[in-house]
Amino acid sequence: MTSGQNPTRDMILGGPAVILVQPQLGENIGACARAMLNCGLTDLRLVKPRDGWPNEKATAAASGADLVIDNVRLFDTTAEAVADLEAVYATTVRTRDMIQRFVTPRVAAGEMRERHAAGQRIGVMFGPERTGLFNDDLTLAQTLVTVPLNPAFSSLNLAQAVLLIGYEWFQTGDRTPDSFLHTGATRPATKAELVNFFDRLEGALDRTGFFTSPEKRPSMVRTLRNALERMEMTEQEVRTFHGVVAALTSVKQPGTKQPAAKRKGES
Repeated sequence: MTSGQNPTRDMILGGPAVILVQPQLGENIGACARAMLNCGLTDLRLVKPRDGWPNEKATAAASGADLVIDNVRLFDTTAEAVADLEAVYATTVRTRDMIQRFVTPRVAAGEMRERHAAGQRIGVMFGPERTGLFNDDLTLAQTLVTVPLNPAFSSLNLAQAVLLIGYEWFQTGDRTPDSFLHTGATRPATKAELVNFFDRLEGALDRTGFFTSPEKRPSMVRTLRNALERMEMTEQEVRTFHGVVAALTSVKQPGTKQPAAKRKGES
């Protein structure tokens, strides 16, 4: 994929803090920062990163997510990192032996969106790459988030986990239509343009004897129209199909060529 960076467009920012507890590799922190900015998240908090901070490898791996990297906050303990938050979610792949509430990322995102809209400060904790969060960290969260994946292979790397949670968060506030037709320089055809083409096509098929049974003609016409309607044709495409019908129905002897244009001065 291309970089996906477009400084001419508005940045969508705001949302839960991301707390990485004892992250190990700078590259992983940078990849998390990149995933966060993909989803409009900018509040990254680090609890005792193993390789220290700042970290050149993290900056490189962030691939331009400087808005996140430049504003990282460091903490000595997880409790300090979440002290100002009013709701904390913690990610884990294991169900543990603790009595706690588990939700999917989609449910967590919906709840976080409601809390955020109500003015609450919220955050999501992620544990070290090798072990995940420790039980003492989990006690700081009201709710645990677990991802429903292949039960025999549900391991995610740190950036994948951050992106998954961030994506679900972003979707709760996104208004992008699930599907749309990109028409480029043209536009979607109007119903009048489509009906005009249908009439021309059906007239041509009548003249060429395509409809061999008058009784079946109405259902065949509906079949053709339904198939063409599903194409969501543009105005340019309708004009192209008009040209196709014209070419197929023009009277011309097989194998003959159109006469060449006369040069200037010829009689």
